[in-house]
Amino acid sequence: MRVVVTGGAGFLGSHLCETLIRRGDEVVCLDNFLTGTPANVAHLMEEPGFQLIRSDVTDFVHVGGKVDLVLHFASPASPIDYLKLPIETLKVGSIGTLHALGLARDKGARIILASTSEVYGDPKVHPQPETYWGHVNPVGPRGVYDEAKRYAEALTLAYRNTHQVDTGIVRIFNTFGPRMRPNDGRAIPNFIRQSLAGEPVTVAGDGSQTRSICYVDDLVEAILRMADGEHQGPINIGNPHEISMLDLARKVISLTESSSEIVLIDRPVDDPTVRQPDTTLAREILKWEPKVDMDEGLARTIAWFREVHPWSAP
Repeated sequence: MRVVVTGGAGFLGSHLCETLIRRGDEVVCLDNFLTGTPANVAHLMEEPGFQLIRSDVTDFVHVGGKVDLVLHFASPASPIDYLKLPIETLKVGSIGTLHALGLARDKGARIILASTSEVYGDPKVHPQPETYWGHVNPVGPRGVYDEAKRYAEALTLAYRNTHQVDTGIVRIFNTFGPRMRPNDGRAIPNFIRQSLAGEPVTVAGDGSQTRSICYVDDLVEAILRMADGEHQGPINIGNPHEISMLDLARKVISLTESSSEIVLIDRPVDDPTVRQPDTTLAREILKWEPKVDMDEGLARTIAWFREVHPWSAP
């Protein structure tokens, strides 16, 4: 297949590009490098089937030739990014999604929208099934990301119903692995960076809030199963194993053999109290469940941080 990946030089996008190339597909990677970096796909540049184009999908999307699949993964995805880039985040979820859907319609391609567990907000239903409508503050600081993705889902469904575009929606829960930016504000890269540098590990609130974290290789497998199928979704993609932020911080300190101490800091506004996917649909429809356990995934991620970032030498 010939696949267009928007946001292809980001954390998730680059892993998708790599896996697609490895399985023999051609890949057109579009990115404006707002939060992604060419370094994430530098190792693919010599591959004959890979093409990297600097492109802002909120301006326009043009790809010559045939396209079989569009993976729309362009968006800031961490609070530190979307709080700093609120308008860009809203634009890529709305105008960027419109342009990606237009490309899929023009080419007769299937399109997969990367939505997020954040559409559930601070959930009142636990774990979260796809049928839950969410509990989101549209005018809170996180609303720019939450509502951008909720709108993107509605627009994707509108294109399916109005123009018969072959669409699929995946709701991605917390994902981690190599190529995360050490200062992107998310818990795992923060904890790893701080632990390896011997700095205090900062945990928000009292650390009792939970997340369910999925290793990136498992996530990519699920997304490509969704892409290769026909289901419209939305389908939750994530690891149902739930852990508190305090326990996660302790685990990272242990795995890095760090002397860092845990320090509690103020909790962000509208920070979700719990997060755990109901993955019944993924198991039944995609025949998928995560294989990499948390300790193994964290060990691989820590090893990557040690290798790539000089401050994290053992």
